Amino acid sequence: MTELTDVSTLLLSRIRDVADYPEPGVVFKDITPLLADPVAFEALTGAFAEIAVRTGATKIVGLEARGFILGAPVAVRAGLGFIPVRKAGKLPGATLSQTYDLEYGSAEIEVHAEDLDAGDRILVVDDVLATGGTAEASLQLVRRAGAEVAGVAVLMELGFLGGRGRLEPALAGAPLEALLQI
Repeated sequence: MTELTDVSTLLLSRIRDVADYPEPGVVFKDITPLLADPVAFEALTGAFAEIAVRTGATKIVGLEARGFILGAPVAVRAGLGFIPVRKAGKLPGATLSQTYDLEYGSAEIEVHAEDLDAGDRILVVDDVLATGGTAEASLQLVRRAGAEVAGVAVLMELGFLGGRGRLEPALAGAPLEALLQI
């Protein structure tokens, strides 16, 4: 437990609060100082790779855009494939898409279905779990492509936004692991 506490302390120390961004009253959690610190970035990658191994994941799905930055090195470290889930219209060729609701409106994400196989166990990786909409949509995409959900791993969970409660039904018993609770 000391090791996880040490990693959590290191990661938290490298996340910068930016007041009133992107709008007044919001405190943005900037992970760029963490990414710039090779020791912290390695600790984060290692923690996520351990989750991937523990959940039996066969591939990592990274959610646009910071999920790409975090998920790709996790896939390499764990010896797994990496699949990007993109905003609609960004992937060439045939895709599966999923629309989901935002606070004001809706959004759509896509994946190349041929990159996911029926035998795959997918760990979804992202930087933040906020309201849970994007993560929930990604789980729906994974299942529609015929793969199984191994779990979701995030750097930070913003608990006050209720994303865990929204996401739990879509997880269907798969774990949700947040390295930091904020």
